[in-house]
Amino acid sequence: MAVISVAVSFLVIVLSLAISGGFRREIRGGLSALAGDIQLTSPQANAFSSDVSVNAEPSFLGGILEMKGVEVVTPVVYRAGIVQNGGDLQGVMFKAVPSADTIPLRLSIPRSLSRTLRLAEGDVLRSYFIGERVQVRNFTVGSIYEGISDNSGNPVVLASIDDIRRVNAWNEDRASALEISLSDRYRSRRAEKDMAVNIAGYAYGAGNDEDDPVVAIAAVDKYYNIFDWLDLIDFNVLAILLLMILVAGFNMVSGLLILLFRNISTIGTLKSMGMDDKSIAGVFLRVAARVVAKGMLIGNALALLFCLVQHLTHFVHLNPDNYFLSYVPVHVDVLQLLLVNGASFAVIMLIMLLPSMFISRVDPADTVRVK
Repeated sequence: MAVISVAVSFLVIVLSLAISGGFRREIRGGLSALAGDIQLTSPQANAFSSDVSVNAEPSFLGGILEMKGVEVVTPVVYRAGIVQNGGDLQGVMFKAVPSADTIPLRLSIPRSLSRTLRLAEGDVLRSYFIGERVQVRNFTVGSIYEGISDNSGNPVVLASIDDIRRVNAWNEDRASALEISLSDRYRSRRAEKDMAVNIAGYAYGAGNDEDDPVVAIAAVDKYYNIFDWLDLIDFNVLAILLLMILVAGFNMVSGLLILLFRNISTIGTLKSMGMDDKSIAGVFLRVAARVVAKGMLIGNALALLFCLVQHLTHFVHLNPDNYFLSYVPVHVDVLQLLLVNGASFAVIMLIMLLPSMFISRVDPADTVRVK
């Protein structure tokens, strides 16, 4: 029973860590693909219309690319629109990026939109852009991508930047925003905000009169509700971690006490032969340590097996309207897993020092009977 208890506890611990890490990794990466880590936009903060634009290649661009942590800067054009398939209409946000695809009017749509409008690759998608006049374009669905939802209600449709520039009647040197992607080590909440401040300051100081004024907006500020939700998940994981360690620890305490009670005469005999309390406690603690180690191995093995199957098949599904993803993501950080296992084992062994003090109260005169 002690082995089962420890195995279940570590199964829950590893799954909690893997799922929490999976959500953070997938959502963080999805948001980066959706809107970059930092956006340089016009101070008018209306990057979704055809009335506001910034320089696609400002004079300070080279300096930003040389900043530590900046991986790539991409000009993008946003434009709100309505797409139609048969009698079904859906408001969407067109995000246009530079593309190597030479075929015009091709789109990549999220799977959620393909389900809503019953679209497949190769289908024609009529699109309407509302402005001073209504513009109509017949796009072709080139691909369907798996992406997260930002809960704005409007799916993000990926298009070629040249196509949407023509809709906006913009030259090739105009863009709605410059999206900056950062390396992983700069994607923490604090680091990303600091990078946004540094980039905004550099753009202001290094720009010239021909550059449009820009402001830097970090994704952690733009999508603060999503990052608050991720922080809540991390807090819940910490609570689960502590609870499972305590459950495993106290179950092992019960098991060790039973073991001690069943071997009172043995303890008395060892004492009468001159063995001290510390040495006797060490014997029983080693037995308990083997039980904990066995439970840890079983729990970790089952959890990692689940993570492997879930990663390959996504057989556990979620409602993307509530969880931003359509499946339970998993990500195993080996170093984190080793640290948590090691710390948990140490805490459980410390807890088991409490029942080992029972040994000092065993009197050989009461427990050893000579017949």
